[in-house]
Amino acid sequence: MLSRRCFWKLCGLEPVVGVGRIPGLHQQNGPAQGHGAGRTSFPLRDLCILARPSTVPFLTQSHIPLSPRGRWEKTLHPGPDWQEQLCRTLTMAADPVTLHKRRLAEWFSHLPTEEKHYGPSFTFGALHVHPVIREGPLELNEKPLILQSQQMKPKCQRIIGIQNLFDSDASGRWVKNVVLYGTVGTGKSTLIKKMVMDWCHGGLPQFDLVLPFSCEDLSQSSTPISLKRLIVKKYVYLRELLPRLGAADFKVLFVFNGMEWLNLDFRLAGAELCSDLDEPQTPATILVNLIRSYMLPEASIVMTTRPSALSRIPGKFVGRYVQICGFSDTDLQKMYFQMRLSDLEEDTGEMSNILEMLSRNLEYQNQLAKACFLPSYCWLTCATLHFLYMTKGDSLNQTLTGIYTSFLRLNFGGEILDITDPSRISMMHYVTRSLGKLAYEGYKKRQTKFSDEDLQRVFEVEMKSEEELNLLTVFQRDVKRFFLSPCMEPGQEQMFMFTISAMQEYLAALFVVMGEHRSALQRIGSEVSEAIGKASEDLTAIMNILAKFLPIRVFALFNLVKIFPRLYGKISGKSRDGIAQTMAVEMFREEDSFNDDVLDQINFSILGQEGPMQHPSLDVQKDEAFELFPIFIGGLLAQRNRAMLDQLGCSIKNFAAFEIAKAMKKYLLKHSQKKQPPSEMMDFLFLLYEFQNDRFTSEVVRSLKVLDLSTVKMTPIKCHILASVMGTSGQLVTAMDLTSCHLDPGSIKNLVPIFRRCESLDLQMNSLGPAACRDIRDMLLDKNCAVKTLRLCNNPITAEGVVFLGEALSGNESLTHLSLLHTSLSDRGAEILVEHLAKNTHLQELNLAYNSITDNAALALVEVAKRHPSMQKVHLYFNNVSEEGRQALHELRRSRDGVQALVSLAEGTDVSQYWSLILNVVTKNVKGWDHERLERHLRLLLEDLQCSRRQTYNPWKKIKFLRVENKVQKVLQKIQKESM
Repeated sequence: MLSRRCFWKLCGLEPVVGVGRIPGLHQQNGPAQGHGAGRTSFPLRDLCILARPSTVPFLTQSHIPLSPRGRWEKTLHPGPDWQEQLCRTLTMAADPVTLHKRRLAEWFSHLPTEEKHYGPSFTFGALHVHPVIREGPLELNEKPLILQSQQMKPKCQRIIGIQNLFDSDASGRWVKNVVLYGTVGTGKSTLIKKMVMDWCHGGLPQFDLVLPFSCEDLSQSSTPISLKRLIVKKYVYLRELLPRLGAADFKVLFVFNGMEWLNLDFRLAGAELCSDLDEPQTPATILVNLIRSYMLPEASIVMTTRPSALSRIPGKFVGRYVQICGFSDTDLQKMYFQMRLSDLEEDTGEMSNILEMLSRNLEYQNQLAKACFLPSYCWLTCATLHFLYMTKGDSLNQTLTGIYTSFLRLNFGGEILDITDPSRISMMHYVTRSLGKLAYEGYKKRQTKFSDEDLQRVFEVEMKSEEELNLLTVFQRDVKRFFLSPCMEPGQEQMFMFTISAMQEYLAALFVVMGEHRSALQRIGSEVSEAIGKASEDLTAIMNILAKFLPIRVFALFNLVKIFPRLYGKISGKSRDGIAQTMAVEMFREEDSFNDDVLDQINFSILGQEGPMQHPSLDVQKDEAFELFPIFIGGLLAQRNRAMLDQLGCSIKNFAAFEIAKAMKKYLLKHSQKKQPPSEMMDFLFLLYEFQNDRFTSEVVRSLKVLDLSTVKMTPIKCHILASVMGTSGQLVTAMDLTSCHLDPGSIKNLVPIFRRCESLDLQMNSLGPAACRDIRDMLLDKNCAVKTLRLCNNPITAEGVVFLGEALSGNESLTHLSLLHTSLSDRGAEILVEHLAKNTHLQELNLAYNSITDNAALALVEVAKRHPSMQKVHLYFNNVSEEGRQALHELRRSRDGVQALVSLAEGTDVSQYWSLILNVVTKNVKGWDHERLERHLRLLLEDLQCSRRQTYNPWKKIKFLRVENKVQKVLQKIQKESM
C-alpha cells in the first residue's frame, strides 16, 4: 500500500505548503488572440489558494486559471478509489511526452476572466487568426511597418508561417535559433502559445519534445542550477527523459518567452563556457550556452523579445529574425471580429448589423483601422462592443474604466521598462509620467494631434542623465507605437495621434489622479509632510519616555515637529481639491451640452454612423468633447481599478482616493441641483456608475428630484446604469422623463424597481407593447408604488395591453393621472377600461384621445366616469365620435356635473376652456402621428368651431371662436409643411 505522499509524487503533484511567489502562476494567457499582452508561464502543480476577502482583488482571475465553465478542472486526488486512479496515472506516466502534452494543453486552454467572451481559444480545432510575421535581415526588420491597404501586402520581406520558422534559410543551412520579436501588443506571447498548442495536438512533428520557459520567472532567481534540475523543477514528470537529452534521434525545442527580462552577457568573462547538463549555473548562463550551441548543440531554440533587447543576442548566434507585424490589412481585422463577435449573442440579426457597420468603418482606413493594426486593440474593440451591447440587468459590475484598466494590465502587468536600469521603473508608470503628461496637455488645449516638437517637449525637456536617455530610447522602440500612431487624415501624416482617442483621456485622467500634474510646492510639500510625519512618530515615542525624567518645558520645542505635517497636509489637500474641481469643471462644461452622451460617442467611434457614410476626404470640422476625461477620473478611484493599477506600478493610496472623493462630492452636489440637458444627465449617471461606490452615489443622487433623459437612446447598458445608480438610494423622485428613448419591454423590466419610486413617470413615444404592460401592471400593483402620473402616449399598447393596465387600475391606490393617448386601443380597449374603472377609487384624469373610439364606447366610458368618486377629466378628442355622439356627451355633462369630457374645441355655443391644452398636445406630437389622419380630425374640429360660432350671437364669443380657429389653421399649415 502506497502512502498518499507517494501518490502525489508519482502524479507529479507534490503537495506544497507555503507563502510567497509561485513561479509560473502569476502570469497567464495574453489578452487577445494574436497579440502578446500576457507572458507565457507553465505550472508544476495544481494549487488551492486560501485568502482573506481583502486580498482577493490582488488574485485576479487572470492569475488563477479556470476551466471554460468557470470552475477548477477536476484533477486526481486521493479518495476511496485512489488505488484505481493511481493505476491510471501510472499508465499515463509510462509515456511522459503524452502526459507533458496533456498538461500543456490543459494549461493553455485556461483563460482569464477578461477573455472569457472575446479572448483567444487555445483548444484543439479552435479557429485562430494569426498575425502577419515576416522574415528578413535585422536592419530591414527594424524599419516600422506602415498599415497597408486591403489589397496590398508588404513586399520587402518574405511572409512566413509559424510552421516554417525552422525551415532551412536561403543558403540551405539548418536554422537552429529563431528570434521572434515585436513591440508591445503585436502578439508574441500568443503566437508562442498557439505554437506550443499545435505541438500538443500533433503539429511541428520535427520536434519530439517542446520545453517552454518564462524568462520573467527565470530572472527572479540568481541561484545556480543545472539545466536538468531546471527542467525537472518545472516539469517533474519528465525526469526519466533527461538521459535522452542530446541524443541525435531526440529533437528538443526550447521556448524562451520574454528575453528582455534577462540581461544576457555573451562575453566569456560574464558567462563562462559550459556544456555539462548537471553543472549548476545561473539561469542566464545556461541560456547563453544554449544559444551559443555549446550546451545541447542538437537542440533548437525560439526566443521572443521586445525590439530594445535585440542587441543583447549577437547576430552570429541567430539563424532567423522574424518580426510580428500584427493585422497588417483589414481582411485579418474583419476575420478576427467575425470570429469573436459572431458567437456572443443569440440575436444574430443585431450582431450581423454590428459586424456590417464595423466592417464598413474599417474599409475607410480611418483611425480605427490604424488602431486595429495591433491585435491588442482588436481585443479592446471587442470588449467595448460587448460592454455597449451585451450588458444586461443581471451582468457583473463591469465598467468602461475597468475594461481599459484590464486592457493595460493584460498588456503591461509586471512589465519593467528596462531590466538593466537600476531604477527598475514599471513600464506603465513611465507611460503615465510621459504620455500622461502629453495627453493632459492636449486635453487642456483641446488638442488631439501632436507634432514632433510636442513630443520632444514632453519627453526630452527633462533628460538630465544617461539613465533617463536610455529609458527614453527603450520606450520609443518598445512602447511608443502602442500608444501613438501617425494621423490618417490627408495632409496631416506627419502628425501623431493616440491610437484610439479614448486612451488619451484615460492617460490624462491617470496622470491627474496619480498627482503627476502637481506644482513643485505641492510635490515638495507632500514629500516633506510624509517624511516629517514619520520622523515625528519616532520622536514622540522617544520623548514620551524621557518626559518621565525631565521637565515638560524642555519638550515644548519638539511639539513643533507635529505642526509641519499639518501645514504640508493642507498643501497636499489643495492638490486633491484641485483634482475634484478639474473633474467637475470638465464634467459640466456648457459647450459640451450639445454633444451626444459619452456612450453614443464611443459607439460612433467604433461603428460609425448608420446609412451612407461621409467620405473621409471631406473636410468636416468637429469639436473634441473630451467628455470621457472626468468619467475616467471617477472610474480610476474605484477600489477594483486601484487594485489593478497597483499591479501596474501606479499606486493610488486609499487616503488620497478618500480625499479626492470627498472633494468630488462637494462639487457634484453643487452641480447636480442645476438642470442639465438630457445627454449631460446621462453622462452624470455614467460617472457615478464608473465610481462604483454605492454610499457615495447614494448621497449624490438624493439631490436628483427631477430626472430628464428624454431623447436619449436608452440601450441596455444605459438602462443598466440608470437602474444601478438610482437603485443605491431609496429616495422618491419627483419626475422622470423617458420620452422618445427607444425603450422596449426588456428595458422596462430592468427599470421597474426605480420606476416604483417616481411620482411622475413619462414613457411617451417608445416601443412599449402588451409585454411591457405586464411589467407596468406588476409595478402599479406593488404596495410600495409611488407613481401618481403615468404617461404612456404614442406606444403600441392595443387592447391586449389594456387588459394588464385595467388589472392595475383595479388594485392600485397611488395613480391619479393616466394618459393613453394614441395607443391603438379602439372600442375594445375602452370597453376593458370601463370594466375596471368601477373598482378604482383614486384616478382623477384619464386621457384616451386619438384611439379610434366610437360613440357607444365613448358614452359608456363617460357614464362610468360620472359615477367615479374622484374622476375629473376624460380626454376623448381625435376619436371617431360623430356629431350626434359629441352632442350626447355634451348633454350628459350638462345633466350631471363633475366630470369634464373633452371631445371638441367647442362646448355648445362657447369655446372649451381646454382648447389650448388640446392644441398643445397636437403640436408636440405632429412628427409622430399620421399626418393624413390628424389633418382630417383637425378639419372636423375646425368645422365644429365654425358651426358653434354661427350659433352664437355674442360678439365676444365670436371673437374667441375666430382666435381659436386661427390657431387651428396654423397647426394645419405646420402639418402640411411636415408632410411636404
